[in-house]
Amino acid sequence: MPPALKTLQEGNIAPVDLAQSAIGPGMAIFSRYSKVLEADGTAMGVRAALALINQFLDEYLAEREGEYDAETRWALAWFEQYGMEDGEYGVADTLSKAKNTAVGVLERAGIVVSRAGKVRLLRRDELPEGWNPASEKRLTVWEATQHLIKALVDKGSEQAASDLLSKVGGLGDMAKELAYRLYTICDRKKWATEAIVYNALVVAWPELLKLAGQKKETPQAQDNFLHKD
Repeated sequence: MPPALKTLQEGNIAPVDLAQSAIGPGMAIFSRYSKVLEADGTAMGVRAALALINQFLDEYLAEREGEYDAETRWALAWFEQYGMEDGEYGVADTLSKAKNTAVGVLERAGIVVSRAGKVRLLRRDELPEGWNPASEKRLTVWEATQHLIKALVDKGSEQAASDLLSKVGGLGDMAKELAYRLYTICDRKKWATEAIVYNALVVAWPELLKLAGQKKETPQAQDNFLHKD
């Protein structure tokens, strides 16, 4: 299935359609055999096969997490558990140590707000205006993704989003990958409002690339990402 899923993503399939489109390649694997058995030796039914395909899809999208910066990996894990709601500082601190970062670093990176023993992810309406990736000391995939969505969806401007895309360089492709992953989390959690914006970013991607002139990675953005500390 991985080659088929990679082809679907390269074809810019919308996240909302990815799970449905994965059924064909997944069921093709099962059709090669006269019978597919469960762990207990009983025949695997269609419902169980579909559940297995969805599980594989989730695992496939999660594989890219190791390529993200530590702060994005923390944000992704936190989002999956809390969404945009508050969580206990102690939990955030423990998770940050597991991801090789710190709550203070996450604050300075513009990812979280921490006060009164609580931590939560910054909402997009709290992100600073006029954000310039080149000026960031810690440029993260999470922050780039949220700012792209703020420009595209919240402000309704493909041009503004494409301008940002041209500035984040190589992080752009990773932002698109993250949007796929975040959509699957939102879909599973029934967070429809958030799911819509991640789907929208992927759907708009070809137009954003076109408007950005498919510019190459800016040296400053690349340096900030590769030499973060």
